[in-house]
Amino acid sequence: MDVWPSLREAAARVDDLVAALPAPGARSAAQRAELGTARDAARTLRVRYLDAHAEMLYERLTAGTQGLRLEELVEAAGAGYPSVVPTAAQLESDRGRRQADKEGHEIDQGIFLSAVLRSPSAGPHLLDTMLRPTPRALELLPEFTRTGVLRTRSVLLERRDGAAYLTLCRDDCLNAEDEAQVDDMETAVDLALLDPRVEVGVVRGGEMSHPRYRGRRVFSAGINLKCLEAGDITLTGFLLRRELGYIHKLVRGVLTDRPGSWHSRTVEKPWIAAVDTFAIGGGAQLLLVFDHVLAAADAYVSLPAAREGIVPGAANFRLGRHTGPRISRQVILHGRRIHAAEPDARLVLDEVVEPGAMDAAIAAAVERLRSPAVVANRRMLNTAEESQDEFRRYMSEFALQQALRLYGEDVIAKAGRFAGRSG
Repeated sequence: MDVWPSLREAAARVDDLVAALPAPGARSAAQRAELGTARDAARTLRVRYLDAHAEMLYERLTAGTQGLRLEELVEAAGAGYPSVVPTAAQLESDRGRRQADKEGHEIDQGIFLSAVLRSPSAGPHLLDTMLRPTPRALELLPEFTRTGVLRTRSVLLERRDGAAYLTLCRDDCLNAEDEAQVDDMETAVDLALLDPRVEVGVVRGGEMSHPRYRGRRVFSAGINLKCLEAGDITLTGFLLRRELGYIHKLVRGVLTDRPGSWHSRTVEKPWIAAVDTFAIGGGAQLLLVFDHVLAAADAYVSLPAAREGIVPGAANFRLGRHTGPRISRQVILHGRRIHAAEPDARLVLDEVVEPGAMDAAIAAAVERLRSPAVVANRRMLNTAEESQDEFRRYMSEFALQQALRLYGEDVIAKAGRFAGRSG
């Protein structure tokens, strides 16, 4: 049965209701229920349609291109198939609204991207597209290869003696990530991977100006909850781009069409993480993809997903491989902190040193990972531990579940409370 006519009719019904109703925050319980029922009906048909036609849509949208990145893909889909994916005008109407006052259009983006990623042909193609260097990185590459320095609002990237030192510099918010920092991180990772004089990458938090941690280095406080509450954390610009962009590049490398690349589709390099003070949420997620993780003896890691109400990226996919299933449930479902000094910390941390010895430990780790055989062996380890197909299937489900969580009433309420805290 062709569901397209029914889907168009159901999508139009939702649009008519939204146009007739007051803004989301001013709707009555009965109005919210009526709109919710209409949306459920449209989304049921949308899922059925995409189960059958996601590959066809993807091929049409990407025809004549090398590939479309996430935000380009959903924009093109919204223009070509407005009953399937929200239009640019619908998304623009939500821009500037608090998360609590948005219409939830990103849930429909999640339905679409979940179907694309689930496809055995479209999914790998999208992953490959996201592994390519960003236009911003390609524009900055000549200057970086000349100077060895990149400064942005969020990061400082410095090349010294064959190593790229990427320092997280959001000192005002304890390196809590927002969309600008995700963009800066992907740019910096691209540059480190593309620069032929870089052999090893190091990621470390910079010194903070936050009153509670002034003068101390902090790795990351996770997602910026103030931005989440304000409606500035989006599905494609942050939650999915982060996972499919720079974090996936840390694992797989950057995809290029360089001469002589017949033996390797990507440029890969080993990466070291150095954790001072704490790695919370997204910071802890990052540690799971590094080749060597150092931590100060007084540091801790945590994934407060249950407290915040969202899915902690690909940590559910990767953490159990490091810790086993019981500890991963303790950390993700119950919010357990793992302190560097406790025995279980060695399941996620490779080396624990006194705070004053961190610089020397980083230097020693860089020297160990310079070996020419390291890249080939890390490639084989990653192939064995995290296949592209397994990652793609996880991200397919993540695209939908995280979109739903983004609009959960509990998430919106918790984000408002946490965002109101000064420290």
